[in-house]
Amino acid sequence: MAKDTEKLIRQLSLISYLMAERRPVTALEIRRDVEGYSAMNEDAFARRFYADRAELESLRIQLTVERPADAAAEQENYSLRSENFHLPPIEFSDKELAALQTALHLLDGEFAYAEPLRLALQQITWGRANPLQAPEQRSVALGITASAGGHELSTRLAKIETAIFRQKTITFDYYTMGRDEVGHRKVDPYHLLFQGGQFYLLGWAHERKAIRVFRLTRIRGKVSYASKAEHDFRRPRREEFDPRAYANRAEWQLGEQLGVAEVVLSERIAWQIERHFGRYGEIVPAPDGHSGDRLLRTPYGDVRMIVSWVLGLGENARLQGPEELVTEYARRVELLERWHAEGPPDTDGAQVDGVDGVSGEDGLGDAEGQGDDNAAGNGAGIKARRGARAAATSANGGATKSVRRGGRRRRGDAEEEAHGTSLRGHPEGARQAAGGEAAIRPERFARLVTLASILIQAGRAGERLPIAELRQRLQLSDEELREDIDVLNVVNFGGGSYVLYAEILEEEGEIEVDPEPYSDNFDRPARLLPVEGKALVAAIDLIGEHIPEGSLASAREKIVKALGEDPMEQGLQVAHATGDDSEVAGSISKAIVEHRLIELEYYKENEDEFSLRRVEPYALTNGREGWYVACFDPEREAMRHFRLDRIKRASVTKESFEPRPEVDPAAEVDGWMRTGEVQASRSARVWISPERARWAREQRRVVAERPDGSIVVELSFAGVQWLVREVLKEAGDAAILEPEDAREAVLAAVTKLRAVPVGV
Repeated sequence: MAKDTEKLIRQLSLISYLMAERRPVTALEIRRDVEGYSAMNEDAFARRFYADRAELESLRIQLTVERPADAAAEQENYSLRSENFHLPPIEFSDKELAALQTALHLLDGEFAYAEPLRLALQQITWGRANPLQAPEQRSVALGITASAGGHELSTRLAKIETAIFRQKTITFDYYTMGRDEVGHRKVDPYHLLFQGGQFYLLGWAHERKAIRVFRLTRIRGKVSYASKAEHDFRRPRREEFDPRAYANRAEWQLGEQLGVAEVVLSERIAWQIERHFGRYGEIVPAPDGHSGDRLLRTPYGDVRMIVSWVLGLGENARLQGPEELVTEYARRVELLERWHAEGPPDTDGAQVDGVDGVSGEDGLGDAEGQGDDNAAGNGAGIKARRGARAAATSANGGATKSVRRGGRRRRGDAEEEAHGTSLRGHPEGARQAAGGEAAIRPERFARLVTLASILIQAGRAGERLPIAELRQRLQLSDEELREDIDVLNVVNFGGGSYVLYAEILEEEGEIEVDPEPYSDNFDRPARLLPVEGKALVAAIDLIGEHIPEGSLASAREKIVKALGEDPMEQGLQVAHATGDDSEVAGSISKAIVEHRLIELEYYKENEDEFSLRRVEPYALTNGREGWYVACFDPEREAMRHFRLDRIKRASVTKESFEPRPEVDPAAEVDGWMRTGEVQASRSARVWISPERARWAREQRRVVAERPDGSIVVELSFAGVQWLVREVLKEAGDAAILEPEDAREAVLAAVTKLRAVPVGV
């Protein structure tokens, strides 16, 4: 019998024994009575029992240890309270159960944690109608994927997940984008971050002696354990390391704070910026603008990124200070004009000095590590420092940049993990087929206690379980199911004190179960393992408040209360690049459920104008750029998709509508929402500067390599104004080569920017 199987039988038997005795027992009694210990000598028993206790505690199963006064260690008494093993009952409403079911349906096959999510739902909905068998909701769809992206990356993620759980130091080779080199890394893995469609590892890098953030797609080859020890490190306390800090920053705030930017926002977009970026600073009435203008004061750690963001807002934003930002803004506007009027540098390598960004002293004291592995160092405790990358690209990731210039690194290039080059693409292989192999598998221990509960329930009801149904329910292969039943059949603590006996009836395709006297020890769901709690809350955070019938927010509160802690604080942090659209989503969700028309005041960003729409809402759908409401527009007699972050106002009317049978609101999910390319779109050839070429090469299809290190990529677009804004965001590191009308449109946009006064 495999050692892991022996350990599982031993641990399950120990749990059953302690709960059955309902009294403190000695180590000698455990060694005598519990399956798996009796054949050991004293030293072997002491080692195994200590290891089993530690592992059960890491699974949130806490044994109570009592030591009589002045007694020796071998006289310790052990017990297991029922509440330390069983999950407290959670009173979900029917709508909350429906919402949880919908979350699994949406993410199954598209979520690296789909299997532990399935198992967690099995546990927390115990005694209620099985949400996994409920009819799916069709009023929400996901165009993003939260899978790991291919077998190699899935394997890598699973190994890191296990290392975090077991506190094991790992080693791997890592490609540093900023230096264009691969180096060996030794890391204590603390936390995982999912942002913008990418997984990131936060951990203590031994080579740098500081916190670093590693993008999993840039890990090369195999991830290995650094030692054979049971544990290699202890995770730092909250005051030393708070993962939430890495997910709650704007893209220009990555790294050490350099100053506070002041941006005047026109009344036209002030509402949108306040809703989505207000939490990153302070918004007050503009002192010298129109009555509706606002002034945003926001700390920044990356010069290029804050300038890029302001440029993307066009003439509706004015950079007021400080002086270094105003100077950099003006320089990059000049570059945009030059590249589109005269053309980018020739292929002989000639180019203008300074195109790579702000030069000068870093002033950080740790220049060697900047940009390498996405640096984060010490501030108050372990705070993010220059180069920390806790953010990711919108739908396909970016990279961390730290460019050498004259022997130094510039201080303003922490933007890549936020939106990469705005000329971004979708990573190949990011989508897994629905129902495909998930990246993270739950611990077998959790699977066994869940299976035991299901079998015991069926046995007490006198029912046989269909094998096919049970396999589908727990996502088990035929071999895995048989092995798990074999293990459960031998869980005991002597004297005929078994938990259950299950027999597989081959011809009938069913399982018959006889609950044994001590089956009540496993007749209720066990506490969620860390990976299960992590999967459950991560799924809720990933979808947010976008399910029309039901509330994931209220379900999340109940789950966290039952767990006694928020798994996101010690496992997987899901970051959101956009602001809070929950109020808009709530109004629209109500209209979807009640089949009522909605009135939208919608900001058309590319045309810089508002429109009023009265439409039939059918579904909330998610794409690379954010959440949309899929509507039928009676006036235009066609489907339209409206981005929630551009809806200034949404109101539900009293007028109802009859759903149109021909409408498929999720039809676009696997199309432009996932790929970013609309049908019948035009194609542009775009020059990318040498300093940005590596990131663009990672994301886009390169159509030409140039001697100076720059490249030409192909970018599909439907509207010229959209393309113009994307190029403006590149702040002089990109230029349109063709079509000509798009080049001229960029020049026209630059003329408007020059008309906007900057500075104080």
